[in-house]
Amino acid sequence: MSRIGKKPIPVPTGVEIKVKGPTVTVKGPLGILSRDMLGVTLAVEKTEIVVSPDPSHVKAASLHGLMRTLVANMVDGVSKGFSKTLVITGTGYKVEAAPTGLTLFLGYSKPVVFPLPADVTATVEAKNTTIVLKSINKESLGDTAAKIRAVREIEPYKGKGVAYLGEKIKRKAGKAGAK
Repeated sequence: MSRIGKKPIPVPTGVEIKVKGPTVTVKGPLGILSRDMLGVTLAVEKTEIVVSPDPSHVKAASLHGLMRTLVANMVDGVSKGFSKTLVITGTGYKVEAAPTGLTLFLGYSKPVVFPLPADVTATVEAKNTTIVLKSINKESLGDTAAKIRAVREIEPYKGKGVAYLGEKIKRKAGKAGAK
């Protein structure tokens, strides 16, 4: 049995959980999230949620911890929210906020227009070199941040590109003959 799956999920005040069939809906001060649960059953109490494997499902044991984590992320998202910060380094590299998303200037011949999903908001800070992404959906936030980073990943020689805040970049030495 999963160690993570055994832990009950604490429910903060102001968060409502509704279970209707396989669908779990979590409503909080920041918004509403909904997801279908597979291979588990949920027992909702006043202050916590207990996730237990469904004995009739074939992969219940392997899905137990995953489904518990997904529900915990939904509860955290609607109560506190999530954020990721991306840092842009390089001469002339910058980002601008556009009405539909972001415009990235990353050394290509034309700027890259990046549309944001509806549930992710972005703010540009620190002289147009820092992007702060916020969302209540952790999955969508991580996916969006990874796609922005993939537009121009940090290259190991000069360290130019888009990276997560605090990400360690393994730098390489240049040519051995250059002095």
